[in-house]
Amino acid sequence: MNYRQESLKKHAEWKGKIETKVRVPVSSREELSLAYTPGVAEPCLAIHDDIEKSFTLTRRWNTVPVITDGTAVLGLGDIGPEAGMPVMEGKCALFKEFGDVDAFPICIRSKDTEEIIRTIKLIAGSFGGINLEDISAPRCFEIETRLKEELDIPVFHDDQHGTAIVTAAALINALKIVKKELSGLKIVINGAGAAGIAIAKFLLNMGVKDITMCASRGIICEGDTSVNPAQQEIAKVTNRKKLKGKLADAMVGADVFIGVSVANCVTREMVASMAENAIVFTCANPVPEIPRDEALAAGAKVVGTGSSEYPNQINNVLVFPGLFRGALDVRATTINSEMMIAAAHGIASCVPEDKLSAEFILPYAYDKSAHKKVAEAVAAAARATGVAKL
Repeated sequence: MNYRQESLKKHAEWKGKIETKVRVPVSSREELSLAYTPGVAEPCLAIHDDIEKSFTLTRRWNTVPVITDGTAVLGLGDIGPEAGMPVMEGKCALFKEFGDVDAFPICIRSKDTEEIIRTIKLIAGSFGGINLEDISAPRCFEIETRLKEELDIPVFHDDQHGTAIVTAAALINALKIVKKELSGLKIVINGAGAAGIAIAKFLLNMGVKDITMCASRGIICEGDTSVNPAQQEIAKVTNRKKLKGKLADAMVGADVFIGVSVANCVTREMVASMAENAIVFTCANPVPEIPRDEALAAGAKVVGTGSSEYPNQINNVLVFPGLFRGALDVRATTINSEMMIAAAHGIASCVPEDKLSAEFILPYAYDKSAHKKVAEAVAAAARATGVAKL
């Protein structure tokens, strides 16, 4: 099947992937008076007296916007907010299907950081959490940081943290196959945008000590002022051996390669230069950094990709429905690192030890039991760290 052409046909048939569903009866005078005027005045006044009741008297407790400015849409780049709508609608459908979270696409016609932040703050009272999506780096870092500081509901940039969480989950189980420990790994990450930097920070937080970041021009080193501020910042805690050179130089002797970059930037020779029992995650879409069969032929022990066509798909879908379900269930005020680490371990735990193999390190994205496990783990971590209101 040509998925792209068939998808275009289906979107023309569907005319949208989500719709509003009425949860209460409004087909009689009494029902209308309870759901709307005059009865609705009473919950309005109750919320006016105590804004926290907006979570118990409306659907706010279960509602999340999927917000984009259309500048970094699904590997397509800056195609504009309206063109990003099909992706945002799809994301909303996945929120509902796998997490029973009511989500709505919000596409903002602005690339101005302050304007985007202000817009989201102004509408935040309608939602129980905020999911940021497909906003280009480095603006996405400031937008997320500011919103986390200035809002009292969870804010989550899926391109950063969703990718980091599912990558970490894949790594946790891949390490069981190759018999290596996180703390002893030499990891190379190619791609120093939102996803790559978030993965590096997350893995460092989990106990990895040796990470080298690479961008299009090669290895990123501390003190290099030619890279953007976010890359300069991550360079302070990565590449502690002060390596210089190209991606090929970084990969020599590496235990793990993580690609969130561009197609065909890795060769067989580069994979062959890695350590024995290497782990290779090639997540560039739609074409990976190196084809899966070539990576295996070059000596990689475990290979994961961003594609559903192959084993070990490293897909954010495993993260955000369950993560928000857990956060909303306990009315968390934020999504902290402990909750995200819990989500990674929750995903990894969904692959039973007797089923774990080099071709099965992650549960399938449509496995609803995995999303439930993530929600439970996240809710427990929120309570344990004191950010849950329930």
